Amino acid sequence: MRWHKRLLAAGAVAALTLTATACGGGKIRGGADGSEGSTQPGTSQNAQNPSSAADATFVYVPNLDVVTDWDPASSYSNEILAMQNIYESLTRYNPQTKQAEPRLATSWTSSDDGKKWTFTLRQGATFHTGKPVDAAAAKAAIERTMKMGAGAAYIWDAVKKIEAKDSSTLKFTLKYPTALDLVASAGYASYVYDTTAAGSGDLKTWFGEGHDAGSGPYTIDTWEKGKETELTLKAFDDYWGGWDGPRYKKIAYRVTPELTTAWQLLRGGEVTFVARLNPQLFAEAGGTPTVQAAQTPSFQNLLTLFNTHSGPLKDVRLRQALQKAIDYDGVVAVLKGAGAPAAGLVPEGLLGHNAGQTPRQDLAGAEALLKEAGYGPGGKKLELTLTYAQGDSDQEVLVTLLSSTLDKLNVKLSAKPLQWTTQWDQAKAKDPAKRQDILVMYWWPDYADAFSWFVNIFRSEDPISFNLSYLRDDAIDKRINELPQLTATDRDAAEKAYAELQNKIINERAAVAVPYVMNYQRAFAKSVQGYVDNPAYPNVVFVHDLKPGA
Repeated sequence: MRWHKRLLAAGAVAALTLTATACGGGKIRGGADGSEGSTQPGTSQNAQNPSSAADATFVYVPNLDVVTDWDPASSYSNEILAMQNIYESLTRYNPQTKQAEPRLATSWTSSDDGKKWTFTLRQGATFHTGKPVDAAAAKAAIERTMKMGAGAAYIWDAVKKIEAKDSSTLKFTLKYPTALDLVASAGYASYVYDTTAAGSGDLKTWFGEGHDAGSGPYTIDTWEKGKETELTLKAFDDYWGGWDGPRYKKIAYRVTPELTTAWQLLRGGEVTFVARLNPQLFAEAGGTPTVQAAQTPSFQNLLTLFNTHSGPLKDVRLRQALQKAIDYDGVVAVLKGAGAPAAGLVPEGLLGHNAGQTPRQDLAGAEALLKEAGYGPGGKKLELTLTYAQGDSDQEVLVTLLSSTLDKLNVKLSAKPLQWTTQWDQAKAKDPAKRQDILVMYWWPDYADAFSWFVNIFRSEDPISFNLSYLRDDAIDKRINELPQLTATDRDAAEKAYAELQNKIINERAAVAVPYVMNYQRAFAKSVQGYVDNPAYPNVVFVHDLKPGA
């Protein structure tokens, strides 16, 4: 069984506007005070007025360039904003039901052992190339993605064989059990596309020229890399979902790096949707009559990983003391809505979330544990090292509050902000003496399954990749390895297994503390009807689902 979690290219953490395209490191907030920026509302010749239902253009404001890779097999970055409106997968995840729902597949079944899956494809769906979306086309697309092995292609690692039994029946045989309906709903690498779109030409080159071969409601209209309005999409007239009633017939992606400028554009009616504002601007949005504000918990949480293998934190009592020293409520309060209290490792909306594990600060308990280990007030001074993401103001809030608290407990915390690649390299040092005692980083899944937190971060590994608490526990490993099969065959048993694992990892082994879950804070035009945030597809707006109002 092979598990793989891809790594961001060097420097990508500082460049991506999406926080869900990678795991580890700091999220990109950018312009936290919103005070900089030279672009002013009204300066773009491509600006659209979204407030009228007649023009039906949805103007989305991303922070940075929209497209880094047009190939749906290898795309793994910002272009998810557009790709999820151009391409479709077999299923789509619903965070309310915690289940995959029909998209290009209308139904599916699995064998009792979770190793055979059969999907029935939607009748009447066509690619933008005019070819039908049938089982043979879906098979070819997924097999090409698997063969390329780029981006998030690892999601298909369980697949042994794909068969197109007839035009609407797609059968998967797996090497090991997994919840393939969830895999098929992934934000990346799950797309079904026309592999014959380039004819005799090279398909990857063809994609790179700004073409698409999807089946979604929109197709590429214009793409001008480096322009303020970098990308526009237009309605695909033959979309299987239809265009009855009022719909947005066009999407424009207008790159606006500065939050203050984005807010001014939204308030002035020149754009429709801003994916993120700082807390001050978000509060202002909530009191603006022409604007709607929405706050949604994400699938991204902050982890404080403790070194269980070397250094003073080998003593579980000290790790438990640190867990109790964190001012969880204080951190959330300072974040002013940008963070929500965590409950265990798994965010709400995913199978395995445990609402009963919300941590609380306990200074008396922390002091007692320190004293028991020979430290704390009146004992030896405990000296610890911590690394966190340079430039991440939210992580800095945690570190500042924790340092102040620990100082009163006779614990000196030497905290160092680092670029993610530097932080990660130090954490993986072969010499344990060079590693940190505490590492702060974010984590989020590539598809809507909590397995990612456990297999990547807490399963024993050599060499070290993302198990940066250095936890080694055969019983935990065995339980983690059982999760895919349980998720595929017995969801109740999977829920129980996730609860047991979180208790063992957090409470018994004290390998981690989870200070908060990141909140998405959106602002969009009052005229938009039907918007619902889906944290399984970070920052994506499924525009066809919306209706433009007056």
